[in-house]
Amino acid sequence: MEKVRCYIVGAGEFDESTLPLSDDFVIAADGGFVYLHERGIEPDLIVGDFDSLPAEFMDAVNRHPNVTRVSAEKDDTDMLLAVKEGLKRGFKSFAINGCLGGKLDQTYANIQILTFITDNAATGVLYGNSSCVTAVTDSSLELNPSNSKGKAISIFSAEKQARGVTLSGLRYPLTDAVITNYYPGVSNEFTEELARMSVSNGTLIIIWEK
Repeated sequence: MEKVRCYIVGAGEFDESTLPLSDDFVIAADGGFVYLHERGIEPDLIVGDFDSLPAEFMDAVNRHPNVTRVSAEKDDTDMLLAVKEGLKRGFKSFAINGCLGGKLDQTYANIQILTFITDNAATGVLYGNSSCVTAVTDSSLELNPSNSKGKAISIFSAEKQARGVTLSGLRYPLTDAVITNYYPGVSNEFTEELARMSVSNGTLIIIWEK
């Protein structure tokens, strides 16, 4: 079966409702291997320096046929290395679990990775227990979450400015607006089942309630 999406698991907050599909290429990023192993899910690839992997799981990692080991002294996080492995294999869609919650610096780094994904002409979503995060660069996005009406959605500029921002299907719409990276775009909410967000120049970070 041809793999159509790259599903990556990190060591952060794990969303039980977002498990890999049968046609996903599954990557365990370091301690994310624990979540998969405990659920009997065999990853296609394991990546990491394994500084966050409990010692009792190392035997299972060592037996795996496809492991990319890296030094703990590196520029990229294990999650970014996993994303690069997915991009190298030609994937244009990423579902990333175990990436929110936990250490604030790691969560922020994972949100930054979304902009790296869009810069490589791909799309990615971070999944947590209570929220999801994605990024849009010079493009548009339609969201239709289940039972979305009244749920919160927040929209931020990842750069100094995002131009041509248009929002519809939300309580506070915008038309061809400019927002900045210090604009607190929190606590908007869905008013329709379908919401549309677009930006003509810049990158938006979009966070919504599950």
